[in-house]
Amino acid sequence: MKSSITHRLRCNFYLNRLIKASLRASTKENWRSRLGIMKVEGFSVPIIDLAKFEVEKENLRAAVVELGCFRVINHGIHDAIIANMKYSGRNILELSSEVKQRNINIIPGSGYIHPNQLSHLFESLGIYDANSTADIHAFCTCLGISSHDKENLSTYASTLHCLTVDLASKIAECLGVVDYSFQEWSCHLRLNRYNFTKENIGFDGAYTHTDSSFISVLLEDESNDGFEFINSEGNSVVVNHVPGTFLINVGDIGKVWSNGRLHNVKHKVVCKKAEPRFTVVLFILAPKDNKIEPQAELIDSKNPQLYQSFDFMEYRKIKASTRSVTELLRHWAVDEAKAMA
Repeated sequence: MKSSITHRLRCNFYLNRLIKASLRASTKENWRSRLGIMKVEGFSVPIIDLAKFEVEKENLRAAVVELGCFRVINHGIHDAIIANMKYSGRNILELSSEVKQRNINIIPGSGYIHPNQLSHLFESLGIYDANSTADIHAFCTCLGISSHDKENLSTYASTLHCLTVDLASKIAECLGVVDYSFQEWSCHLRLNRYNFTKENIGFDGAYTHTDSSFISVLLEDESNDGFEFINSEGNSVVVNHVPGTFLINVGDIGKVWSNGRLHNVKHKVVCKKAEPRFTVVLFILAPKDNKIEPQAELIDSKNPQLYQSFDFMEYRKIKASTRSVTELLRHWAVDEAKAMA
């Protein structure tokens, strides 16, 4: 089964590359018209006040089920920690290409991602498990990162891990799964840079994709936005930046874990300004045993099981080797039509 999945996805990958190459040859207006894609400007995703969770519970449920993304305020992370992380993140991404190449994969796709044919504007460094002091130390030592930047990175990873685990538990509670702990799940941190110039304005810096996570917590570049998600009509929706918030996305693992209740939002990044864009993302990935399966509490006669259980590492390997960006979950669907609805 694994080899057939890989073969089909590789075929899709190369077909997508041919389509992308063809589209780049025409103007942005022409290819959007040809594909029937509309852009919705200036959308504000729901903002959840974590200081009033009981009041916000239904709003949070609606956000993760219908949109698959939301923002949080009163998240408890001090402005100084965020500012220090942005400063150090830029410093680290300014390291030479030779040094960044030392950031090798621990699991597929966890290390340095250099600009390539599929996403020539994007590069990224990764720490496999940001909840592990050993992983952070190894990352900093390997790249020769200063003690000051290491301290900023460690502090941010620790505080954001606490927030991410709490958010995941709150989402589970909204679905009726109470007291589920994500504390031992691996959390992958990435430092991203989009090398935008004036020639790139209006084009994609990150192609349309879903995340390989339960949820992802995004620290945006407030001076250079560009996040867009794809709505149920297939239109690209420009998301307004809100200072002082984190943007949260539901990923593929969240959809499977919830037996299809959560919406794994398709999204991308578009160049808006002729200057580099920097972001930091924490992904909560998988439990220690790497077994991904729908929760028993969310399966009943009215809600039959939509997905087979699978190994997270196998999923990552297939996604990394094929560069599949969407719809990978259909290969573990019990009933594809229902699972992908």
